[in-house]
Amino acid sequence: MPETSADKLISCMSVVEYPKGFRILEAGKVETSVFFIGQGIARAYIPIDGREVTFWIGGEGTALVSLRSYVSDEYGYETVELLEDSVLYRLDRGNLYSLFEQDVNVANWGRKFAEREFLATEEKLIPLLFTTASERYEVLLKNNPELLQRIPLEYLASYLGITPVSLSRIRAKVKLR
Repeated sequence: MPETSADKLISCMSVVEYPKGFRILEAGKVETSVFFIGQGIARAYIPIDGREVTFWIGGEGTALVSLRSYVSDEYGYETVELLEDSVLYRLDRGNLYSLFEQDVNVANWGRKFAEREFLATEEKLIPLLFTTASERYEVLLKNNPELLQRIPLEYLASYLGITPVSLSRIRAKVKLR
C-alpha cells in the first residue's frame, strides 16, 4: 500500500490498552470496531454445555474482529478475551468503510485482509477433520512456538479439540523425541 494510503489508515486508528482478562468482544453484542494486536495475546471462545470452547488464538499482528458484526451488523457469537496485558490498535468500522470508498489502495488492503482471514479459517477447519490432535499440536509447535509458552494449557487443549489430559500426554511424547 502506498505510504499516503497507509497514513490515512493509521490516522483513523487509536491506541488502547487493556489488562489481562479484558473482553474485547462479547457474544450477543454488535461490535463496530476492528482491533489489531500490537502487544499481547487473545483467544476467542464460545460457551458450549457450560464450558468455554476456544476456537481461535492470536498474538501480535493479528486482528480481532467479529466477522458477523463486521459484515452483517449483527450480534457476534464469540467472546474475545485478552490473555495478557495488551496494546491494541482500534479502527472504527464506519471510518474504515469511508476509507474503502475514498482510497482504492485501502479498499484493496481490506479485500486482501478478508482473503487472508478466510484462508486462515480454512486452514484451521480442514485439519480438524483430517489430522490427529498430535499432528495439530506439532503444527502449532512448528508455526507458533512462542504461543505455547503464553497460553494456559486448558485453552490450548480446547483450541486443539482435546482434553488437558490428552494434551499433557501429547506434550510428553513430543519431549521424548
